[in-house]
Amino acid sequence: MKLQVAMDVLTTDDALALAGKVAASVDIIELGTPLIKAEGLSAITAIKNAHPDKIVFADLKTMDAGELEADIAFKAGADLVTVLGVAGDSTIVGAVKAAKAHGKGVVVDLIGVPDKTARAIEVTALGVEFVEMHAGLDEQAEEGFSLDTLLTDGTESGVDFSVAGGVSMKTIEAVQASGAAVAVAGGAIYSAEDPSAAAAELRAAIK
Repeated sequence: MKLQVAMDVLTTDDALALAGKVAASVDIIELGTPLIKAEGLSAITAIKNAHPDKIVFADLKTMDAGELEADIAFKAGADLVTVLGVAGDSTIVGAVKAAKAHGKGVVVDLIGVPDKTARAIEVTALGVEFVEMHAGLDEQAEEGFSLDTLLTDGTESGVDFSVAGGVSMKTIEAVQASGAAVAVAGGAIYSAEDPSAAAAELRAAIK
């Protein structure tokens, strides 16, 4: 299982500083949607130039113009981009077309999708790299939220998936047991007193 850090910071400088601290322990460096909105495509380029050996994940959350948005992100240095699972199939197909042209990949983010298992199977057939079983920050704050639901959806889908939304030292073992291909840790790393140590601890917990 790969480890992905989700960098929900707002400046390129902060992203570069955080990536520098955790790169040794992670496989995938994700530029969060707020960062890309705040800083633009140049943030993608800066991270890729600083860490050319890492998979750079641009969390675009594309909803329309899939081919166009994926294309500009790939040109900026992204290796993976996200399209929302609630988007139409044509949007996902367009992004996949751009990915194939660049030798890159598309991840479908299933945030907000009611039946994540069914949609995961549908979009995988469209040629995406994997799907993301994702609960956003707002959903995680809601009463009754449980990461177990995401893990069950991922396992039952039978496709390659990542898990984002509550990955921490308390849950990393369950995430791996679910069969996830990628564990996405955000606050567990960037909110830690020592992000480098937090990332290393998560890495060590992955069997």
